[in-house]
Amino acid sequence: MAFDIEMIKKVYATMAERVDKARDLVGRPLTLSEKILYSHLWEGNPSQSFVRGKDYVDFAPDRVACQDATAQMALLQFMHAGKKTVAVPTTVHCDHLIQAKVGAEKDLAVANSQSKEVFDFLSSVSNKYGIGFWKPGSGIIHQIVLENYAFPGGMMIGTDSHTVNAGGLGMLAIGVGGADAVDVMSGMSWELKFPKLIGVKLTGKLNGWTAPKDVILKVADILTVKGGTGAIVEYFGEGAINMSCTGKGTICNMGAEIGATTSTFGYDDSMRRYLAATGRQDVVDAADKVADYLTGDAEVYSNPEHYFDQLIEINLSELEPHINGPFTPDRGTPVSKMKAEAAANDWPLKVEWGLIGSCTNSSYEDMSRAVSIVNQAVENNITPKAEFGINPGSEQIRYTIERDGIIEAFEKMGTKVFTNACGPCIGQWDREGADKQEKNTIVHSFNRNFSKRADGNPNTHAFVTSPEMVAALAISGRLDFNPITDTLLNDNGEEVRLLPPNGDELPKRGFDVEDAGFQAPAEDGSGVEVVVSPTSERLQLLAPFDAWDGKNITGAKLLIKAFGKCTTDHISMAGPWLRFRGHLDNISNNMLIGAENAFNGKANSVKNQLTGSYAEVPAVQRAYKAAGVPSIVVGDQNYGEGSSREHAAMEPRFLGVKAVLVKSFARIHETNLKKQGMLALTFANEADYDKIQEDDTINFLDLTEFAPGKPLTLEFVHADGSKDIILANHTYNASQIGWFVAGSALNLIAAGKA
Repeated sequence: MAFDIEMIKKVYATMAERVDKARDLVGRPLTLSEKILYSHLWEGNPSQSFVRGKDYVDFAPDRVACQDATAQMALLQFMHAGKKTVAVPTTVHCDHLIQAKVGAEKDLAVANSQSKEVFDFLSSVSNKYGIGFWKPGSGIIHQIVLENYAFPGGMMIGTDSHTVNAGGLGMLAIGVGGADAVDVMSGMSWELKFPKLIGVKLTGKLNGWTAPKDVILKVADILTVKGGTGAIVEYFGEGAINMSCTGKGTICNMGAEIGATTSTFGYDDSMRRYLAATGRQDVVDAADKVADYLTGDAEVYSNPEHYFDQLIEINLSELEPHINGPFTPDRGTPVSKMKAEAAANDWPLKVEWGLIGSCTNSSYEDMSRAVSIVNQAVENNITPKAEFGINPGSEQIRYTIERDGIIEAFEKMGTKVFTNACGPCIGQWDREGADKQEKNTIVHSFNRNFSKRADGNPNTHAFVTSPEMVAALAISGRLDFNPITDTLLNDNGEEVRLLPPNGDELPKRGFDVEDAGFQAPAEDGSGVEVVVSPTSERLQLLAPFDAWDGKNITGAKLLIKAFGKCTTDHISMAGPWLRFRGHLDNISNNMLIGAENAFNGKANSVKNQLTGSYAEVPAVQRAYKAAGVPSIVVGDQNYGEGSSREHAAMEPRFLGVKAVLVKSFARIHETNLKKQGMLALTFANEADYDKIQEDDTINFLDLTEFAPGKPLTLEFVHADGSKDIILANHTYNASQIGWFVAGSALNLIAAGKA
């Protein structure tokens, strides 16, 4: 469980030389992001400067983290790599497969019973290959990483889009698909297009009801869900320095919701305090020796407009609490404008549930500030109007807030304390009455609020806000309640105005825990047997995907033309489908069932061109596969936003889809498609999306000439015999084309050719 101080010292030992060399090559002062990037080049010392947004670069991350839902497929792939142990420190965290329903104790027992086969598999494969294993109930992956493994100036990747949370401790932490993780675990480099840089200057100081969450809610409103694509967001300024480390983590965490590669903050006293409080004074001592290299150069922050590709400035002293949603995390509404917005849009005003937790807001500070509002309600005899639930971020957090009386205070208000796990944030919530699909409103401190995400009900209007605002809105039972100006009636009919929240950044008596839930791997795992039953419904050993036959793809059918938002939740739903994340055949039965068909406005209803009838998307694609007919998927803007789940790429690959052609991609999903040997293409002219017809047959005219920088030409033959020639762009380099030719990146690793 202990952090690897020797590895960290090794990173710091080479950082100064590499950063100084990079500064000379670039010929100007460097941002923090650039310092970390150049100090983690696969080649070692920099030998050239790189063009942002253009050059693909090989990096050497310091560590890998995997959550249980994505770890299954990642480790099944790693087993094919032919390695005896992982090449870099790696951990697996069991946080996704625990459903919230009754409360922590019972819910965890049910999960341990229902998912025993999966947990045993993850435990044994971790033991065999030298991977640290965090047991069910130990906590949420990103909170545990922040508490135990993150360090200023480091680089890590993780098989979850919210890996970026570790930026709160000054890392470059990046969400990836399982195939990328397998590369690094196998001792290979990790490839990334050198990111553009967005600077966010924070002035002033948070006060009153405003919280760190409001910073990222404001940034999301400015940049939208795709505004950060291909970029690192770097926060700086006096407002950043005045913020807690876990508050910084919250901001970085939701950088995933703007499509950012990652987000980060410079090393400062808040990080020193947090590292010391979590038992890592050795890291503080090591970091202090290279502190100037763990933040941006002074000139960069003095004149940021010269060093960032885009600059945003936010005055924290003037920032209002925000409530973002519904159905998308980038629709921001300041609390003072919610009354008007809700009325104008006919949003349900009655708040049914308030939920605090998830990897975004489950720290000690989050819980202590939220409970300060709860305590006011209890002390003033106010009965909450909505149901309330919390998910502590880790067993260490849970144990400490129980010791400090915070859980008891929550329970006085009737709060359900769920397991230290993701729970409702990822759809692992057995919410009573959700099957009725009634129009309703919930508020939560999570990161995403896509349709159906929390409870499976498409009519649940989910709004994202800070933990303290969740508490206030749940107590009031009103979406349009403004705690700054409005009062509540207590049970005696008296008007009460809630005071602004307060709480401790870190526990005054320190953190405490009896059993954190960590299992160290065997020193020699060669004798550990990993068993996967051939009749299992949960796990399935993988077979290599077929290599490209070297010919143009012809006679392909259009599977679906997806309209509007199509996230990885739409492509491969979570919730009840999480149980099949280790079984590619079974999980493929949810492929694209949430995507809206542009031709009939329905989800999970597409035309089977072989029969002329309509059926579910997976069923139609299985029919095409059985008939040996290739197919393609067409999509809209920012296709594949959201989770890093590579199942959204592996399922279409497994079922025989050859290409995905869209207006634009989210970064992780595009990479996942490439890694699995698929064609990830974008319209050279976005208006060509409108030319695609339901009965189209597609022919690739020049795939045999597939090359970097050269668009592909596709012929769309319509039912009436007319044709449209459409040009498709791509971002494949020579190595990535090699993945396509081989059938997948993993095929190259297994063949020893990567």
